[in-house]
Amino acid sequence: MRLERAVFLDFASLHPQDLDPACLHTAVAHWQWRDNTPVSELDAVIADADAVVVNKVELQRSQLEKAKQLKLICTAATGVNNIDVAGATALGISVCNARGYATPSVVQHVFAQLLTLVTRLDAYRRDVQTGRWSASEFFCLLDYPVRELQGMTLGIIGYGELGRAVARVAQAFGMTVLLARRDAADTREGRLDLHELLPQVDVLSLHCPLTDETRGIIGEAELALMKPDAILINTARGGLVDETALLEALQQNRLGGAALDVLAQEPPPEDSLLLQQPLPNLIITPHTAWASREARQRVLQEVADNLAAFQAGRLRNAVN
Repeated sequence: MRLERAVFLDFASLHPQDLDPACLHTAVAHWQWRDNTPVSELDAVIADADAVVVNKVELQRSQLEKAKQLKLICTAATGVNNIDVAGATALGISVCNARGYATPSVVQHVFAQLLTLVTRLDAYRRDVQTGRWSASEFFCLLDYPVRELQGMTLGIIGYGELGRAVARVAQAFGMTVLLARRDAADTREGRLDLHELLPQVDVLSLHCPLTDETRGIIGEAELALMKPDAILINTARGGLVDETALLEALQQNRLGGAALDVLAQEPPPEDSLLLQQPLPNLIITPHTAWASREARQRVLQEVADNLAAFQAGRLRNAVN
């Protein structure tokens, strides 16, 4: 099925200045490139498009109904929670996502966050910059306890592409890996119920999608089950964690630390509680775990491959 006209709704979200979009031009001849598309302009922008590429702009059924030529939606991401997939399916519009493109980038971010916390890297760098090392009586500073990953237990929620890759690196560090069951029906050997897994882990890393079932999967009750020196890492979706409960656990020293690359609202409001309460054991990064230049180039190739496959009569990475 030929795709004559495509529109990228939020191309600027990929920081394309250091990317090569040639693969997209090869896949579809005629493009409309939008840095970002506000809701007020969506109907007009997608009205004549055969294909839409989107990263985070939301697409609802009410908008898709007006796009009479639309045959395919490609996400420049793995998650599709910004798209009314059921509505698209009902309208005969295929939806395809991008998979596996950011694995190396996310994995290194997970361990950059984790190592920063266990080595107290930020605190020691600050002490060097403020002159405390220069004023030290001894050759080194030992004001903050440094921990080793070897011998720690890592719990993983979501054992797909990313979870498996994180597990491999964890094992190279000498960590033991435990896996959470997907749900009550998950009887696979070696999987643990979440409430059985949480008390055993020194580090918990989240790699599951945000669904009705996983929203708030780490809340007050779950945090209370974790060791008081355990560390939570979330590079998946902000809605997985109850942010108020997490902040209280950190403030009350009921959790050793947390590193978040995602928040429930992105970008966060300036009065976000997590941003207003700077804590030495809380790291927040602005959703950049996925964003290496190599990963962003690979996601363009993923989109191009999905477009080309559709035109060849097959669906690649279909989610509906």
